[in-house]
Amino acid sequence: MKLITWNIQWCRGCDGRVDPARIARVAREMADFDVLCLQEVASNYPDLPGSSGENQYETLARLFPEYTVVKGAAIDAPGPQGGRREFGNALVTRAPILQVFRHLLPRPADPSAASMQRAAIEVVLDLPSGPLRVTTTHLEYYSAKQRAAQVERLREWQAEAAGHAGAPTRKDKEGGPFQTLPRPASGILTADFNFRPEDPLYAGLQAALGAGVPAYRDAWALRHPGEAHAPTLGLHDKAQWPAPPFACDFIFVTEDIAHRVEDVVVDGSTDASDHQPVLLVLRD
Repeated sequence: MKLITWNIQWCRGCDGRVDPARIARVAREMADFDVLCLQEVASNYPDLPGSSGENQYETLARLFPEYTVVKGAAIDAPGPQGGRREFGNALVTRAPILQVFRHLLPRPADPSAASMQRAAIEVVLDLPSGPLRVTTTHLEYYSAKQRAAQVERLREWQAEAAGHAGAPTRKDKEGGPFQTLPRPASGILTADFNFRPEDPLYAGLQAALGAGVPAYRDAWALRHPGEAHAPTLGLHDKAQWPAPPFACDFIFVTEDIAHRVEDVVVDGSTDASDHQPVLLVLRD
């Protein structure tokens, strides 16, 4: 199974152009992917630099007709001329979907910092190896308080999923909304985490979660032990990121599937966004 995660900056490249087709082309060139996790997808935001207010969720659906696009807007607010505007994440997959969760991440009040609402998409995929959860999100940039709370909530959802995985199946509820649907403990977590490997939150996200709950492990560290993370931000866009490039886009896998990590690759060549896409190859 091949998965790409990428903060696409509302499809805006380092040349200032908003070009969803370029994003689609780069993703397809990187891999014949099964799952594409995207952050910073916009709809009806004409004031964003380079944007005409295009509905990027609809555009993605047209660009990937053989895939399902799962929307995960964190912001849903009034837009120009009476419409709605949305901003958040998207998960694009060609694997059968067994269940979808759309979570809002915590946003404790923090008057010291600007912030926006954040969300996560959790999708249970039906793969040849069995059900697998894929979660993609985008943590708060400015507020350290909110970012820490969001890391803890991601850990709580992992523990919750492990509990659901062990729940008995209710045959008498099949066909209705109380039907038991798969929510396995095994999963992948991707995001622009807005923290670096040396940040305590990086280690905190991977801390033990208790008996019977597989913890998260950084797929890059599993595949490239002892090797510094390839940078995912600040390689090409020196206007926004003049400091040396660094890594903040990671893929974590639960420790029970760590042995299935075959490769993790960062595409450092593309300037189709201010971030670089990251590819995970997972054995079936």
